Amino acid sequence: MSHDRSLLANAFDLARMPGATDDHRQLRDALRRFVDRELAPHATDWDEAGEFPRSLYRQAAQIGLLGLGYPAEYGGTPCDTLSRIIATIELTRAGSGGLIASLMSHTIMLGPLLAAASQSLCARIVPRILAGEAIGALAVTEASGGSDVARLATRAQLVDPRSPQAGWRLNGSKMFITSGMRADHYLVAARTGEPGARGISLFLV
Repeated sequence: MSHDRSLLANAFDLARMPGATDDHRQLRDALRRFVDRELAPHATDWDEAGEFPRSLYRQAAQIGLLGLGYPAEYGGTPCDTLSRIIATIELTRAGSGGLIASLMSHTIMLGPLLAAASQSLCARIVPRILAGEAIGALAVTEASGGSDVARLATRAQLVDPRSPQAGWRLNGSKMFITSGMRADHYLVAARTGEPGARGISLFLV
């Protein structure tokens, strides 16, 4: 199956967008080359195979795609709304929603990690993910609760709290975890306290 990308390529006229700068044009051009050379020729084969090469993450990182919208201190590139729109439109030119969703979901755990984790922990994990060297997953969904996070049943128990080797033991099961089969880091939601949302904590596994 071939994809006619000519209409998509011309549908978004950056010259007519208020506030467009040379940086926006350079981003568009870099993304367009990436899509034309690295994604579009293989999209159908990867769709049929149900996977794509892990090396694609590194290639996407090299043009700054994976770091869009993330702090510069961790290797990201802070960006505006127009940059996000450009990225979305250019990526659609590959003709595969599944490919794009998979490629851009490897950072799914970074939002809560950056919001709640220490700076030292973020400095250890985030740069590798934004560089395409590691994949992150957010493990929340369970058979009993689906997307109703407040009902999750997985529990975390503190083990040997007085020992230097004190830690947490997680008991439960997760399902439908994006990138769950290939992730290097998992941010796992588990219950540590009272029923409901207030009794839930996140653990980096």
